[in-house]
Amino acid sequence: MTRATTVRAVLAAAVLLVSVFITLTMSPRLGLDLQGGTRMVLQAEDSATVEANRETTDRTLEVLRQRIDSLGVAEPVLTRSGEDRIIVELPDVQDPRQAAAVIGRTAQLSFHAVQGATPPGTEPESKPESEPGSGRLTLPDEQGTQLDLGPARLSGAGVKDATASFEAQQAAGWTVKLDFHKDAGKDWTRLTGEAACHPAGDERRRVAIVLDEKVISSPQVDPSVGCQAGLPSGGTQITGSFSAKEARDLALLIKGGALPVPVEIVEQRTVGPTLGAAAIDASAQAALIGAAATALFITFVYRLFGALAAVALAAYGVISYAALVGLGVTLTLPGLAGFVLAIGMAVDANVLVFERAREECQDRPTRSLRSALTTGFQKAFSAVADSNITTLLAAGLLFFLGSGPVKGFGVTLAIGVVASMFSALVIARALTEIAAGSRFVSDYRGVNGPGSVRTWLTRKDPQLFRKPVRWIVVSTALVAVAVAGIVVRGVDLGVEFTGGRLVEYSTSRPVDVETARSTLADAGFGDAEVTTAGDGDISVRTGKLDNDGEHALREALATEGGETTKVRDELIGPSLGDELRRNALIALGVAVFVQLAYLAMRFRWTFAVASVVGMVHDVVIVVGAFAWLGRPVDGIFLAALLTVIGYSVNDSVVVFDRVRELWAGNRKTPLATIARRAVLQTVPRTVNTGMGALFILVALAVLGGDSLADFALALLIGIVVGTWSSVFTAVPGALVLERRTGAPPPVPGKASRRARAPRRDPLDNGARV
Repeated sequence: MTRATTVRAVLAAAVLLVSVFITLTMSPRLGLDLQGGTRMVLQAEDSATVEANRETTDRTLEVLRQRIDSLGVAEPVLTRSGEDRIIVELPDVQDPRQAAAVIGRTAQLSFHAVQGATPPGTEPESKPESEPGSGRLTLPDEQGTQLDLGPARLSGAGVKDATASFEAQQAAGWTVKLDFHKDAGKDWTRLTGEAACHPAGDERRRVAIVLDEKVISSPQVDPSVGCQAGLPSGGTQITGSFSAKEARDLALLIKGGALPVPVEIVEQRTVGPTLGAAAIDASAQAALIGAAATALFITFVYRLFGALAAVALAAYGVISYAALVGLGVTLTLPGLAGFVLAIGMAVDANVLVFERAREECQDRPTRSLRSALTTGFQKAFSAVADSNITTLLAAGLLFFLGSGPVKGFGVTLAIGVVASMFSALVIARALTEIAAGSRFVSDYRGVNGPGSVRTWLTRKDPQLFRKPVRWIVVSTALVAVAVAGIVVRGVDLGVEFTGGRLVEYSTSRPVDVETARSTLADAGFGDAEVTTAGDGDISVRTGKLDNDGEHALREALATEGGETTKVRDELIGPSLGDELRRNALIALGVAVFVQLAYLAMRFRWTFAVASVVGMVHDVVIVVGAFAWLGRPVDGIFLAALLTVIGYSVNDSVVVFDRVRELWAGNRKTPLATIARRAVLQTVPRTVNTGMGALFILVALAVLGGDSLADFALALLIGIVVGTWSSVFTAVPGALVLERRTGAPPPVPGKASRRARAPRRDPLDNGARV
């Protein structure tokens, strides 16, 4: 065993030990869509400047943090998003009405002197309801009397503490006791002292306590208090026939402080715990079944080396999971699906290496297995690096341009890419190099994998690109069918992109769609779209609907379905829907530009343009397929689409990397011949890698339920059309572009000089390249 192999083995063992330790001692951080709870996005009103906006949002965040801590929610998460948004995550909160009522109120508390009063039913004498700029208000008190109030003399900022208590001895019931800060207490004494100068029973002897422009209490100053003496500065109490809940909520609002500006709930998502648990179980089953099928497949194809790659694949699963847990990444539903998907795609690097090693063994039968394996790793490194970088670019776009759970998918995908490269280039290489050092393994090449025979394609040598335009016509026809679906059927944008509300309910008694639709229409929800959501659940999609409206909708549905449980709830404001839709288009545009720029830097511009055309071809077909199938296009679909972009470019990179190598080695050979050889040499890699991903995706589609079915379906379609486009769209496109531009072949570099070394080309009947 060489020194390099020893170093790789020790490094692999060390990383695995650390990963196993993290896996056994730490628990994953689950997102709300997996553990259940409510997620809200609050948007503050605009301030005059960006700096003021940021400062106002920070103050709002602190007020909300105090309010939510007082609610008793376990491990809430509050973070600022951008300049004017705050993300609030409340685990285990299934009914967001109470939380929204508390955290969304501005709670502007103020204390006013009463200037006069008008009994209920009597028109005030030409007094405006409010006088802008003067601070004067005319508001009804708890009995309906219209109070003419002077400017605010004291605000809620002067309140040090607020507690709800029950006053049984004074027959006041539930009250809210207030303690003032020192300076505010002096203001309170002056305010009550001025009111005490008026006779007992005079309306002007009252002090009005106003919360959000509503008089919640307006007590008379006790007759025993003398003029200008006032009440003690320590505190006071608010009475108002409160219930226990109302008193506690009021105390909570006052103690938490007033929000600097009003906030609007622009997004709200609620997921029931049963849905999250089902998604975790389904993903775990899909991972086990898909990984087992992938391991059996690569073992069948690559024999002993395939079995060793399966061991490295298991190590990859442990390492990537430990990285997610150790870095504290929040695992969301799309992220969980991405983790499972990455298991199937992790075999890509191993397949590339084994195919290159197989070529070396067949081209030079007398070459040692260790030498062929080393050359395979060297020649495959360029394609492995390029293909993984393109996937990392897609993951980066998901993180920076996505929202909510889609960001988690981007992080998971990026960690999976890095872990898969370590698994293939360190763990799998150490295992296969140790095995290759065995005399038995080296002598019996039919057992080790790389020494087995090539596929029938390489022996038949079909003339694929004699007329490349024909393939372009076929791809154009496929795109035309997809575009027709988009035009004729239209794209069903999800609530995330259009705004509105989508709620899924589970009922104790079966309810068919027509009955549910009729019941909701009778209850005043005639515009609601009612569909089934799998396992007999009912999905309801409406336009603008607040939390009270959702509660009424659920009660109406319960009249037919019995006990009705909310499984999933998504509310997106129209402004946020427009923004998310715009960001989705920006993400797709940036993805195309970034991939084009990278490919142009790494390859010829003709190869780059052809790859991007193939990528756009795949995107249009996936969107068109969803249009024909009537499936929704939402944020999860966007994550799948950007993953398809990475996969499509990945495939094209592998093919064009081989074209570049072969063409630089023999510049006199026609490019069509070079392209044919490159495609036939890389077909085993393309098929074998695709099969690994397909096993996982089929398992996700079958076992994942509605929450993962669309994600898996989009990727299934994307992988199939991506495999097609990398061969029959990108390559013919590059041939047409090269023919029209007449550009010279690439200048040979170090890799090209190695390629010019005499060796037998199995695709050219004995010719030398």
